[in-house]
Amino acid sequence: MFGISDPGIWLAYLLELACLVFGIYYGIRYWNEDDEEENLTKQEKR
Repeated sequence: MFGISDPGIWLAYLLELACLVFGIYYGIRYWNEDDEEENLTKQEKR
C-alpha cells in the first residue's frame, strides 16, 4: 500500500490514524461541557 515497505513508516501511519480517531472522539465527547458550567453560574448570579 502506497509503495512503502518500511515498518517505521507503517508505524507512523498507524499512530497518525490513532491520533485522528482519538481527536474526533475527544471533540465529540467534550464538545459543550464548559457551556453547561457557564450557564449554571450565570443562573446563580441572577
